[in-house]
Amino acid sequence: MESMLNKLKSTVTKVTADVTSAVMGNPVTREFEVGRHIASGGPGLSWRIYNGTKKSTKQEVAVFVFDKKLVDKYQKFEKDQMVDSLKKGVQQLTRLRHPRLLTVQHPLEESRDCLAFCTEPVFASLANVLGQWDNLPSPVPSDIKEYKLYDVETKYGLLQISEGLSFLHSGVKMVHGNLCPQNIILNKSGAWKIMGFDFSISCANASDAQPKYSCKEWEPNLPPLCLPNPEYLAPEYILSVSCDSASDMYSLGVVMHAVFNEGKPVFQVNKHDIFKSFSRQLDQLSSMSPAVLNKIPEDVREHVKMLLSVTPTVRPDADQMTKIPFFDDVGAVTLQYFDSLFQRDNLQKSQFYKGLPKVLPKLPKRVVVYRILPALTSEFVNPDMVPFVLPNVLLIAEECTKDEYIRLILPDLTPVFKQQEPIQILLIFLQKMDLLLTKTPAEDIKNSVLPMVYRALEAPSVQIQELCLNIIPTFANLIDYPSMKNSLIPRIKAACLQTSSLAVRVNSLVCLGKILEYLDKWYVIDEILPFLQQIPSREPAVLMGVLGIYKCTFSHKKLGIPKENLATKSLPHLVSLSIDHNLNLNQFNSFMVVIREMLSRVEAEHKTKLEQLHIMQEQQRSINITNPGSQSEEAKSPPSSTNQMDDIFGSSGVNGKENGSAAASSQPNRVSLTLEEKQRLAKEQEQAAKLRNQQPLAPQTITPASCSNTQTKDLTSSLFTNMTSLNSLSLASGARGTAPLPSFPPPGPMAPPVANGFSMGFQTMGMRPAGPGPYGGMAAATSTPNFGALTQNQGPSSKAHDLSALDSLFTPNRPKVTLNQMGPRPPAPAGGPWLGPFGSVPGAQTAAPGMGAGPGGFGMQANPFFSPQNFSQPGAAPGGNPGAVKHSSSVNNDLKDLFG
Repeated sequence: MESMLNKLKSTVTKVTADVTSAVMGNPVTREFEVGRHIASGGPGLSWRIYNGTKKSTKQEVAVFVFDKKLVDKYQKFEKDQMVDSLKKGVQQLTRLRHPRLLTVQHPLEESRDCLAFCTEPVFASLANVLGQWDNLPSPVPSDIKEYKLYDVETKYGLLQISEGLSFLHSGVKMVHGNLCPQNIILNKSGAWKIMGFDFSISCANASDAQPKYSCKEWEPNLPPLCLPNPEYLAPEYILSVSCDSASDMYSLGVVMHAVFNEGKPVFQVNKHDIFKSFSRQLDQLSSMSPAVLNKIPEDVREHVKMLLSVTPTVRPDADQMTKIPFFDDVGAVTLQYFDSLFQRDNLQKSQFYKGLPKVLPKLPKRVVVYRILPALTSEFVNPDMVPFVLPNVLLIAEECTKDEYIRLILPDLTPVFKQQEPIQILLIFLQKMDLLLTKTPAEDIKNSVLPMVYRALEAPSVQIQELCLNIIPTFANLIDYPSMKNSLIPRIKAACLQTSSLAVRVNSLVCLGKILEYLDKWYVIDEILPFLQQIPSREPAVLMGVLGIYKCTFSHKKLGIPKENLATKSLPHLVSLSIDHNLNLNQFNSFMVVIREMLSRVEAEHKTKLEQLHIMQEQQRSINITNPGSQSEEAKSPPSSTNQMDDIFGSSGVNGKENGSAAASSQPNRVSLTLEEKQRLAKEQEQAAKLRNQQPLAPQTITPASCSNTQTKDLTSSLFTNMTSLNSLSLASGARGTAPLPSFPPPGPMAPPVANGFSMGFQTMGMRPAGPGPYGGMAAATSTPNFGALTQNQGPSSKAHDLSALDSLFTPNRPKVTLNQMGPRPPAPAGGPWLGPFGSVPGAQTAAPGMGAGPGGFGMQANPFFSPQNFSQPGAAPGGNPGAVKHSSSVNNDLKDLFG
């Protein structure tokens, strides 16, 4: 690696030293930067050609440098002759101005070590291209070594030389005197230019119709740089010391032969015996073999033969040569037309540019890029010509590499991007938008290309908007997402809402539908779908466009519409659009197909979610059933409204306690469980697992003292028997102690509710004994209470019953009456004992909840005992008999009225 760096360093140093030594001190370096050595040209290829730039304007130039060290081996007299000859040639070239002559940018400057002058940018000399590499840098540049002339370049190059000679002979009355490949220069764009006027001869009688030229006799002893190239000289120049314009035409014939024969002239000349060589050459020319011109194209072979004629008058003149059929090639004519564009008006130019796209594919890329493209881009300064020039420039851009496009085309296109008039410029750019976005760097796309698209969407021309909307989907994949989301989509939506053109509105919807795949799902749901509901018109085309966007979003794998949006927004909108009277049958069917698909998806997704939720609820319910602790707590909680409905409408196969537990464990239907609910569920499952591992608790069974109905106390009968002592009943609501509820066997099936919705038994509180007992008369309560046992089981004992065990049935947060206070009391004197304790009706409503199926329990309506005026005074004797029931018939009737 180090050796390579050292080699590179030495090469750079050597080149720099060569340039420095050659140009140092020359006044040219004051105004121009001298670059690398690129070619050689002029008489004997003595001029080194460097690329360079003008310091003030950065304009590209070519710097010709003649190093005087090349002639150091000659004597001073000869040296001065050679320098003077070179200076004469440059000075003559500087005075002449023509498109076919090399253009001098800075005149000749002389210093002690060199001669130098500047010209237009140059590629190489024709001699370099044909394989003569004298005075070239080492190694030879690859672009020169690999350069091959195309047919169109050769034809047009020879045509250019003919035109240059025509200018010299007819316009200036001058003979070049040394026309050869060394004095033909190819400029940067490939045009052939004439230089090397060292041996030019001006007309001696410019005023005469027949010009005469004085010719110097050949002096073999002069240095080579003081003599023209003998291989390209006409025979009369040497043999008869005469010349005229026909002599240059002979030189042109030899040049044409050299071009088609790899740089070889017609004859090789012995410079030491020039006269003998030319005499032999004259004989050969008189009887020229066809093999000499074998490689020359047949179309021009005859003309070359005439140019090489021994007789000067037979040779065609320069003007005649420009008109031969060989130069009528379409490529050569095209290039020739470009060179004369400055003479054409806009109409002629426009006609030419319209036909140019048919010609460009036939031309070599090098010719198109370096010859035609500069001429086209120079027309951008003329706005009227831009619509005709731009398609050709973009056609050339398609054939260029990205690097060539950025370097050669984009700098000229950037100002055109901003032109808004004429409107055809925008149309052309839109049609080639994929090319621009593919080859233009991202920064230039953002700054130049996309703003042009935005202007097109906001253009007043409907045609421009339509074209833009139709083209956007073709290059949407090349637009970066932020630009599309923040700039492009809002303008498309604005164009759709604000336009009065149906075509623009429909194309906006179609454009949106085609670029949906490049958008984010939530952007579509939040921005595109709500926008559809803002569209004011209801034409069938618009409605079908809306339907298309819904369908694309709904069915696209990447997008999709959530069921919440379908149910609340999309489906209502589509249903309302589907019944529009402008739709025909097929369009309506299209709407219904999409609506059915959406409904099916909503049904399937929501059903799946509910099934999953139901499974979770069932799992939770099974956990609660297997958890005794939570079951006992749930028994104390009030039944839910769901269980009340089950009680009213009948839930077969489920007892009261199970219903209560199920109600407590059931959860409301939710869309999904929250994190807290999931945490609680996990803890409950963990607790249930622990409880399953514990030993089950065995309930204690209390055996009744006697199975005889006569020995078991019926509390209800006792209460009715002691109705005579109700005047001593106290309604005090003070605090009282509650005795623990004795254990009862598991409850039996729930008694059916009475017709008015109230239950008359204690089954719902889990207090019914397993076997038949004194509560049997109330187990199947109907709308009319059974009072048949009011006096059946009254014993002779006057001892009061202890009913404190039933106190726990009442909630502690309300005023209650203990059952001990409701027990039998000593007989009160006959009179009005009813009015005392029941004088206050509101006090009668302080019943405990849970005594019936309703929330009120023992209220005024549920408990007939709090309406003593409905009962007659029973004459309860200590012995009691069943006949006492007859005296309570009014009570029976009132209860029937009360309970229906």
